[in-house]
Amino acid sequence: MTTHHQRSACTPIAWWECEPRRLHRDQEEITTRFPDLAWQQDGAGTWEGRLPCWPFHRPEPAHLTDWTGHEGLLLRMEYHQAYPMVAPRIIPLAPRPEPLEWTQHRWHVSGDASLCLLREDAAWTGRESAVDLLLKAVGWRIEYALMKHHVIDEMTANGIVSDDRLDHFLARPPSPDRSRHHAARPTGLGEPAC
Repeated sequence: MTTHHQRSACTPIAWWECEPRRLHRDQEEITTRFPDLAWQQDGAGTWEGRLPCWPFHRPEPAHLTDWTGHEGLLLRMEYHQAYPMVAPRIIPLAPRPEPLEWTQHRWHVSGDASLCLLREDAAWTGRESAVDLLLKAVGWRIEYALMKHHVIDEMTANGIVSDDRLDHFLARPPSPDRSRHHAARPTGLGEPAC
C-alpha cells in the first residue's frame, strides 16, 4: 500500500487534485461562456478552440467581421501546475503573431508567443476567473486586426472588453489603402499593458 507521503515524493499531484472546486468552477464558467472550447486533461490541462468574434455586453459594430473575418480567435489556453496562483498562458493559433511581434510590447505578445493580457497594476491574484482572460483574448484579436490594418500603432492598456473607444473604427469597413499608410495613433488610449 502506498502512503500519501510516498505518493507525493514520487508522483506529482495535478493542480485540480488540490483545487477540485476551482476546476469545477472553471469548467462551468468556460463551457457556459465559450462552448466551442474543449478541455484536455493533459499535463496541467488546456482549453483549445475558437472564441466568438464579439461576446461583449454592448452591440457588435456593424463592420467587425470586415476587420477580423468571420471566425474568432483560435487559441490554446495552458494551465500551470501552480494554477490558480499562476495565470494560465493563452497562445493564439490563428491568427498567429509573427515572431517579430513577440518582442514588441505594442503587440501585447510575450517572447514565448503567448498573449500579454495582464497590466502591472492589475496582476493575477488567483481569485479571478479564467473567463476574464479569454474575454481579453477576444479583445486582443480585434486590436490585432486594427494593428495589422495600421489604424492604431499600439494596443490599448485597458483593452476593448469594457472600453468602447475603438468601436468607431469597426463601425465602417477598413479603407483599402490602410495597408500602405499608417494612421496616427488615436489619443488617450493609454500605454501598453505589457
